[in-house]
Amino acid sequence: MANKNEETASFVLRLSQKIFETEEGEPQIEWRGNIRHVQSGDETRFSNFEDAQDFVQNKLTSMTMKAVEDKPESEQKGILSKSFDFWKKMATATPKLVMDSIKDPKKQAAHFQEQIQEQFHQISDLVGQKIEDTIGPNTSKSEIIEKLDHLTHQMDMIQKKLDSLSPPAKSKK
Repeated sequence: MANKNEETASFVLRLSQKIFETEEGEPQIEWRGNIRHVQSGDETRFSNFEDAQDFVQNKLTSMTMKAVEDKPESEQKGILSKSFDFWKKMATATPKLVMDSIKDPKKQAAHFQEQIQEQFHQISDLVGQKIEDTIGPNTSKSEIIEKLDHLTHQMDMIQKKLDSLSPPAKSKK
């Protein structure tokens, strides 16, 4: 069985924008950020994205170097090469993802909304199936209403019993 050494690197990225006008009345936007390495608690502030990239790259490089320090040199070179290839892909893709979100937040929000709607429909279908399984597929609306009324009455009875078990609230004087 192969010996696996697994490490995790998690980062929290916070971005804030400031929209303002220059003295000449030109609209401007300034992005600032903060990135934190979760495992160590180290963090840095930045106003250009390259600084955030450097922070992540340094953490990942350090983590990789530590993981291979006890390996033979030939293995180190292979592992480091694969790690740096991965980082190149991340460094290329991540700024585009962030910039797409910054450029068109409505599009990103619409995408999230679509995902939520899809999950809502899946849950609705599951609930509908569960109801059908419980009360039967050929139950009329009046039978459903009757069963709901019965359940409501039972819930009211339970609430009354709970209320009778609760000590009365003390009045403030």
